[in-house]
Amino acid sequence: MGRKYKQLSQNDRISMETLLNKGHSVQEVADYLHVHRSTIYREMKRGEYVHRNSDYTEEVRYSSDKGQQTHDWNAQGKGRNIKIGNDIKLAEYIENKIVENKYSPEAALAAVATSGIEFSTTISVRTLYRYIDNGIFLKLTNKHLPVKGKKKKKNKKVQVQKRAAAGESIENRPDEVATRETFGHWEMDTVKGKQGVTKSCMLVLTERKTRDEIIFKLKDQKAESVVDALDRLERKWGDMFSKVFRSITVDNGVEFSDCKGMERSALTPGEKRTYLFYCHPYSSWERGTNENTNKLIRRHIPKGEDFDEKQDRDIEFIENWINTYPRGIFGFKTSEELFKEELEKITA
Repeated sequence: MGRKYKQLSQNDRISMETLLNKGHSVQEVADYLHVHRSTIYREMKRGEYVHRNSDYTEEVRYSSDKGQQTHDWNAQGKGRNIKIGNDIKLAEYIENKIVENKYSPEAALAAVATSGIEFSTTISVRTLYRYIDNGIFLKLTNKHLPVKGKKKKKNKKVQVQKRAAAGESIENRPDEVATRETFGHWEMDTVKGKQGVTKSCMLVLTERKTRDEIIFKLKDQKAESVVDALDRLERKWGDMFSKVFRSITVDNGVEFSDCKGMERSALTPGEKRTYLFYCHPYSSWERGTNENTNKLIRRHIPKGEDFDEKQDRDIEFIENWINTYPRGIFGFKTSEELFKEELEKITA
């Protein structure tokens, strides 16, 4: 009569690792645990890893911890032997990218493809979303994802303007800006902290073609603070400023009311450094790039958080994270890569 098949417990796996390391055969381990030898072979496959000896030779060994972890993954898969349960390294890499680095599932899988790390399994975006929905991961849940669900329908009806814009209307903006074919056209917005508590805000500039991001922390939401930030930016770029910042599109917020101050050069008196265009009131969709990027910022600073507590290094971290984030719209290239390519074109 054949030996009865059974599932191994965690203690069984520890005993199995000890016996194998002492040189016992698979059959001897199976006899000790009262299981068929095929059970031991399957378990060895689940928990195998490459061990490096002191003389730098390598050998394949069994880890009870890895075997147990693989078992736990598959158990969470409702009893099915799910693909990712056979590649714990891939699962942990994806978890880290989404939970710690705040990547989307699409961006996480793009990072997998370009990481240079050898994984034994591949999964699709659809499969990854299903795993997350079904609670397959140990740490990763839906709460770690960007907002899921239906997108709000854009209201493209232009409402009557209640306050005259400080400068040129978006209706007079060159067509090349709308098509995103030309580099150097930006959108600018402020991201505000907890209402009634936070005085400071973030000034966010987004280049429309590459989605490159520049973020300043402002001490307040006054127009002169915005002008001061642009002055600092012009001093940083020097003569290149007018080529890199050909136009800037803003909304009708009071912080953007000093059109002349934002347009005039701080380095060459009497000359314009850029051109400002103003959206229609209540039409944030006219700055769609800016609005979408602000959602990325909110992954790090949720609404209602006090900006006054944020240091410059915190803002720099967020800016760098956004600019090095793999973008699906660009075949998962980063904004930083594309921005550098555009700079090379205008400096060649």
